[in-house]
Amino acid sequence: MPLSEQEQRLLDEMERHLMRNDADVVSAPRDGRTLSYRNIVYGTVLVLLGLGGLIVGVAAPLIVVGVIGFVVMLGGVILAVTPTRGLGKIPTAEPDRPAKAKTNTSFMDRMNDRWDKRQGDH
Repeated sequence: MPLSEQEQRLLDEMERHLMRNDADVVSAPRDGRTLSYRNIVYGTVLVLLGLGGLIVGVAAPLIVVGVIGFVVMLGGVILAVTPTRGLGKIPTAEPDRPAKAKTNTSFMDRMNDRWDKRQGDH
């Protein structure tokens, strides 16, 4: 069953609001911690070397080599996913906006108020 025109407009408005909020979340600094591509590359190389050591350790009766390979793999994964400290604020394309005033009303309450205002205009 298709949406009515009013429902479609409300849905479009909610989608725009969510997209705007998601953009705010994405551009917000995350405590100055970011993933480093260098660490991801080094971690991936360590995982591959550790996997090779693990395969050699299992194929040959050298359990110590397999254990060392596993530890190297684990270290590579930890290195790849550990965020590094940034040097400051992450530069954004948008100029700094003043912080929005926090209100006690929920998103749905504001949407209902807008809906009521629009219906009162007709």
